[in-house]
Amino acid sequence: MITKLKERILAGGAVSREEALRLACEADLEPLCRAADDIRRQMCGNRFDLCAIINGKCGRCSEDCKYCAQSARYPAEVESYPLLGAEPIARRARSDCERGVLRFSVVTSGRTLTEGETDAACEAYREIGARCGIARCASHGLLDYGQLVRLREAGVTRYHCNLETSRRNFPNICTTHTYDEKCAVIRNARRAGLEVCSGGIIGMGETMEDRVDLALELRELEVRSVPVNLLNPIRGTPFEDRPVLPPEELLRTVAVFRFLLPGAALRLAGGRGLLPDRGRAAFCSGANAAITGDMLTTAGITVETDLALVRGLGYEVARL
Repeated sequence: MITKLKERILAGGAVSREEALRLACEADLEPLCRAADDIRRQMCGNRFDLCAIINGKCGRCSEDCKYCAQSARYPAEVESYPLLGAEPIARRARSDCERGVLRFSVVTSGRTLTEGETDAACEAYREIGARCGIARCASHGLLDYGQLVRLREAGVTRYHCNLETSRRNFPNICTTHTYDEKCAVIRNARRAGLEVCSGGIIGMGETMEDRVDLALELRELEVRSVPVNLLNPIRGTPFEDRPVLPPEELLRTVAVFRFLLPGAALRLAGGRGLLPDRGRAAFCSGANAAITGDMLTTAGITVETDLALVRGLGYEVARL
């Protein structure tokens, strides 16, 4: 089954939902991961996409996403501050660029940005462009079409909006905004001339069917950059007592995602630091991108460590 589906994909075909579930639930892990890596090599080459983020506005979020320490609804201990100015954001972007990072994203807490915050964010993106050549990405929640156009005009090339999980499971994760609102942002971002980055979190109590359905939704939306986060249970959030998924389950999920999204950049993101090998096995099982450095409210892995890791695996780290 694994070989047949791999050959179909390499010939330009696609895997169905039923076939993906068979891979996820029945296939032996080692040959599944080898085949996923073969697909990655044939469809994407050895290019590795490394990005970094800055928590540009932290805490006091109105939304109730159960995994997030920044929600004002939960007692998680997190620093809160308003949108950073252009100077510290651009300084951090230049530092990451000089260390070999391809992309840099400003991420802000909250449902969306006010008009004043949108002005300030655009100023920061223009300042980044004036200081270095790093690709500019943005993650500011449920922006409208006009705001997305303004970001593109300020030099942003990619917008990030995670779907998080399947449509069926989403109400178990968040009730203050909807799946359709997120999908609308993705469509509006593309209409505004932006690339899209969207993925999800595994380990929130979802089933393997939910993960497959998330990948299928991303395939339908033609998303080419797909973050795969491993839940880091943070004290004070509703998911604080959830066990961390074993590494083998992450590998199986990544491999199945590669079968469903053969040409995408599958990006290990939050929670990678919980893995004993920092993601090495996943980078041999279909994943070919990562967020490096610190996450939003948790520590990450240094750029230097990641560069050594992926180059040691034979990848070529992408640069503009």
